[in-house]
Amino acid sequence: MMKKKAVQEIETRQNMRGGTGEVQIRHYFKPEEMTARTRLCSELVLPPHASIGVHDHVNEDEIYIIQKGTGMMTDGDQEFLVEAGDAILTGKGASHSIRNAGQEDLVVTAIIIKY
Repeated sequence: MMKKKAVQEIETRQNMRGGTGEVQIRHYFKPEEMTARTRLCSELVLPPHASIGVHDHVNEDEIYIIQKGTGMMTDGDQEFLVEAGDAILTGKGASHSIRNAGQEDLVVTAIIIKY
């Protein structure tokens, strides 16, 4: 299946997971379009100063691939800088968050896979 960008659903969430600002979500594929136990397969755009608040993933893993920009990520008790090309795997009940730490949009591909 191929979906042109023009037909991919876009939504905007305010204060996502208790974060700040607005996050735009472009769904590459919705869960019902996939056979694999996947909850999210999307592009997230966080403008400067926006964030996704601390949350956890029980019985699932989340993959972040940083496409553009720089951010600060917390994963469990660690905090680190992320930038274009970085890949982060989190889950197994651990909590994490991400915030845009730069002056341009932070663009992240996010995939959540259920166990």
